Amino acid sequence: MSPSSAALTFALALVAGVVAQATARHLRVPGIVVLLLAGVLLGPDVLGFVLPNALGSGLELIVGISVAVILFEGGLNLRADRLRREAGTIRRLITIGALVTAVGGALAARLFMGWSWELAILFGTLVIVTGPTVITPLLRRVKVGSNLKTILEAEGVLIDPIGAIIAVVVFEVVAGPITASSAVVTLLGVPGRLLLGAVIGLVGGLLIGFVLRRESWIPDNLMNVFTLAGVIALFEISNSILHESGIMAAPVAGMVVGNIQHRLKRELSEFKEQLTVMLVGLLFVLLAADVRLSEVYALGWGGVLTVAALMLVVRPLDAAVCTVGSSLSWRERAFIGWLGPRGIVAAAVASLFAERLMETGVRDGIDLRALVFLVIAATVVISGGLSPLIATLLGVRRPEDRGWLIVGANPIGRLLAHVLERAGEETVLIDSSAIEARDAEEEGLRVIFGNANEERTLMRAEVDARRGFVTATPNDGINLLLSRRATELFEIEESFVTLNRAGNITADQVGERGKRILFGQPIEIQQWYHRLQHQPYRVELWRYEGEVGADLRRSHDRRAGWDETVLLPLALVRDEVVRLVDEQTRIQPGDRVYFVRPGGADDDLVSELRAEGWQREEQLRELSSDGDRPQRDRGGAAPQDRHAGTGAAAPDES
Repeated sequence: MSPSSAALTFALALVAGVVAQATARHLRVPGIVVLLLAGVLLGPDVLGFVLPNALGSGLELIVGISVAVILFEGGLNLRADRLRREAGTIRRLITIGALVTAVGGALAARLFMGWSWELAILFGTLVIVTGPTVITPLLRRVKVGSNLKTILEAEGVLIDPIGAIIAVVVFEVVAGPITASSAVVTLLGVPGRLLLGAVIGLVGGLLIGFVLRRESWIPDNLMNVFTLAGVIALFEISNSILHESGIMAAPVAGMVVGNIQHRLKRELSEFKEQLTVMLVGLLFVLLAADVRLSEVYALGWGGVLTVAALMLVVRPLDAAVCTVGSSLSWRERAFIGWLGPRGIVAAAVASLFAERLMETGVRDGIDLRALVFLVIAATVVISGGLSPLIATLLGVRRPEDRGWLIVGANPIGRLLAHVLERAGEETVLIDSSAIEARDAEEEGLRVIFGNANEERTLMRAEVDARRGFVTATPNDGINLLLSRRATELFEIEESFVTLNRAGNITADQVGERGKRILFGQPIEIQQWYHRLQHQPYRVELWRYEGEVGADLRRSHDRRAGWDETVLLPLALVRDEVVRLVDEQTRIQPGDRVYFVRPGGADDDLVSELRAEGWQREEQLRELSSDGDRPQRDRGGAAPQDRHAGTGAAAPDES
């Protein structure tokens, strides 16, 4: 093939991989499903645009470096504190579990495919791996408990290098002349490769982390590139010392760097995640294009039964053995036994072995690769596709649409949290200010001290299980930025942004990004901060009995005093469902709205509300300032809060 064919194949596979993953996200299906289809469609069997053979030996180089970067990114997301809590189960899954899977896979291939013991054992070692590129997206959809998530993610990252190294060592035994002494020497290479890779990954990760913490050494805009270069160097250095040990160095280095605090942590994670998406797409399209459909069909029922045995017998047995004595419930253990999809490492190593076996004249390498790809497709489509249903049936999913996450433990955020909780909603506040966080805790609110721009902080707040995301900081730009980031990371559907009337962000900009304006319009944020912190104010519940479809927002010149500076709508209750007020809110008869307004008598405002069809049901609190800070009830609720949701009316007084 000409160099132009190789370049075109690479370029088309790169573009196809990104487009396929974007399509999968829109369709809400596992990305590998669309990637495999794209590879087959563009490959020699159909359109013939992507020709992996054109890359020659370059394909092996692309696969090796890509796998190193992918595993490094997987290691970045593993947190040491969570790993320690589930260390026993994780350790058993990547050791005893690897052995159970290898033996079970070998027996299945021997029984149903009729392969030789050598080829069957090689297959068993190839299917040891699972893979973070498959597990992580699935867990974002399923949203199981943090313990299950940690176990499955850690297994996916750590089992890949272990499984790949074992498979390489077994291949060396199978492909070479077999003697007792050569087999023993080769098998001793498993712990040697793992140990060397771990040591190089540890040292290299510490070195990379050390440099990242030094602000003056490398410019910020070169730090991501430096880290990428460092990872590739560690991978190749380890491989040069001991063949195939670099695959262990990459995830260990990622774990080390991911647990070191440095100023570019978020930017590095984002860069590596985007790079991983690109490389995963590239590899799957290339490797899938290299597999012929006729080769998969030729496996027949033997292939189907082998895959079924792996999914329904071997994986459940693996989970049962490795979770004995753990704190996991039987439901959680059963879910681990169900979810075991294979990913890019299995595909890459199987393709490599197929080429090398064919070079030695062993045609069974084609069947080996075809069966591994059948395992990948079946486990992703069936195991991964049905995982939300299985998790629901087993009761291991975290409750979704559960309460609200509010960024900003300032007076506005705290008041909104109190009102939502009084209406029966769960709330969590996030703030990086120790003073605001302490104030929220003193008022009985749940608050997380941290940076809402960091994924770790959002995960601590279980943002992916929340009904909605609210930003209530005094900075418009930060509010919109945080809202967009939460949507990108966790696909949050309901996101509300607080806007300052004198700010730089317009309502149109918020709408263009699919966000909503909290309170229905920009407000005087600092004025409300001061009022809630130092002046008397009231929170009241009013019922609307006026015309259908009225706009809750009123213009400043329509009625004197009826604007956001003196009356702020906090939340609306309709048919026992709590909603936040935004620019699209329209009032219906029977709706109840929580308002906050300045304290003291205001007969004109009350009269105007009644004239519009409002009837006051409850006065939830009346706070007065003693010249310092208002007196707060620790639980965030007035004595009459026990009547929440009952419609019981408090004395109607101005």
